[in-house]
Amino acid sequence: MELKKYKLGEILDVTRGASLSGEFYATEGKYIRLTCGNFDYQNNCFKENKSKDNLYYIGDFKPEFLMEEGDIITPLTEQAIGLLGSTAIIPESGKYIQSQDVAKIICKEELLDKDFAFYLISSTLVKQQLSAAAQQTKIRHTSPDKIRDCTVWIPELTEQKRIGKLLRSLDRKIELNRAINQNLEAMAKQLYDYWFVQFDFPNEEGKPYKSSGGEMLWNDKLKRNIPVGWHCGNLFEIAVFTNGLACQKFRPKDDEMPLPVIKIREMHDGISVDTEEVTSNIPESVKVYNGDVLFSWSASLEVMLWAYGLGGLNQHIFKVTSANDFPKSFYYFQLLDYVNVFKKMAEARKTTMGHITQDHLQQSTIAIPDNKDIADKFEELISPIFKQIVKLQEEISNLIKQRDELLPLLMNGQITIE
Repeated sequence: MELKKYKLGEILDVTRGASLSGEFYATEGKYIRLTCGNFDYQNNCFKENKSKDNLYYIGDFKPEFLMEEGDIITPLTEQAIGLLGSTAIIPESGKYIQSQDVAKIICKEELLDKDFAFYLISSTLVKQQLSAAAQQTKIRHTSPDKIRDCTVWIPELTEQKRIGKLLRSLDRKIELNRAINQNLEAMAKQLYDYWFVQFDFPNEEGKPYKSSGGEMLWNDKLKRNIPVGWHCGNLFEIAVFTNGLACQKFRPKDDEMPLPVIKIREMHDGISVDTEEVTSNIPESVKVYNGDVLFSWSASLEVMLWAYGLGGLNQHIFKVTSANDFPKSFYYFQLLDYVNVFKKMAEARKTTMGHITQDHLQQSTIAIPDNKDIADKFEELISPIFKQIVKLQEEISNLIKQRDELLPLLMNGQITIE
C-alpha cells in the first residue's frame, strides 16, 4: 500500500473554540461548555465531564461554536499526561459549546476520510509530535498551528475509507456494549432499591411487601421504619473485606508467570502495558477473578465488579466476599449504597474522605433481613445480569485489544483491507 506524505494542514483545518467568560458559568443551563474533561484519553472517546461544578454556559456565543453530532474534537491543553492528540466525537447536536481549550477538526473531504482522521489525529505519530512541540509551561498545551504542522503519511482516499470503517465498527461495538452494561447496572440497581430501600420485595403472596400493608417497625439506629423480621446490622455481618498486598514486595521471578497488579488505575481502565506485575505465588485470598467485587478504600471510594482477567490485588483495595452466606448481589449493592453515605459524610464536613478504615465499616448501619431467603431470591434475579455484565466487559476488552493491535498496522500500511 502506497503512503503519501502530508502536513496535517494540507488535508484538514483546525479551529479553536470560543473564549467563554467565567461570569457566565453555571451549574445548570441549556448548553454545556466543552473542556479537556470531556476527553477519555485512555479509551479515546467522548465522556460527560463530571469533575467540575461549572459545566454549563449561559452567556452569548457565536453559532459557529455550537457543535454538531459527529464533529471531531481534540484538546489544546494537557491536563493529564497523554491527553494531547486524543480525539472524541460529539454525541449529539445543539448541546455542546466549543471552548478555547478544544479544537475542532474539519477534513478536506477530497483528501481525508473523516473516520480515518479520527484515528490519524490520535495516532502515536501525531501524539509524539504534539508532545515534543508542547510548550513547557505549568500546563503543557498545543495550538491549531502546531496540529497543522504535524507530518503524516496516509494512503489514498479509498483505502482510508476502508480503514476508517473497520476501526469505527469496532469502536461502535465497544460503545454499544458499554451502553448495554450501563443499562443492565441501572436496572439491577433499580430492582435493589425497590426491594431493599423501599422494602417492596415480594411478600408470601408475591405482592410488594410495604405497599401491600406489610408490617413495619421503627428502628432507632437506622432512624427509619424497617420490615418486621429485619434488624440493624453492619457491613461486616454480610461481607468479608480482604485487603490487598504491598505488591512491590512480591515481584515475579524470571522463571515464573507473573500476574498483573490491580491498582485503582486498573479498576478504572483495565489492564494495560503499563500495569505492574506481581508473582503468581501470592495467597489465593488476594487473587482477583472476573466477577469478584472490589472496593477501593483509599483516595478514591469506588465499588466494582472486576472483569479484566486474573490479577493480584494491591493494597488500598478490598476484595469483598460473602459473610454468613449472604449472596454477592446483596453485599455488592449494600456496599455501593454505603459508599455514597461515606461520601455524603465527607461532603457535610467539607472534607475529603481520604480512606475507609475497619472502624468505619464496623460503625456502618444497614437493614438486614433475619431470614436471608429474600436476599437469595434477589440473587436468583440479579446473578444472570452480573454474568452478562462481566461477559460484555470481557468482550469489550477483547475488542479494544483487537483494535489497538490493528490500528498501527493499518495506519502505517503494514496490512491492508481487501
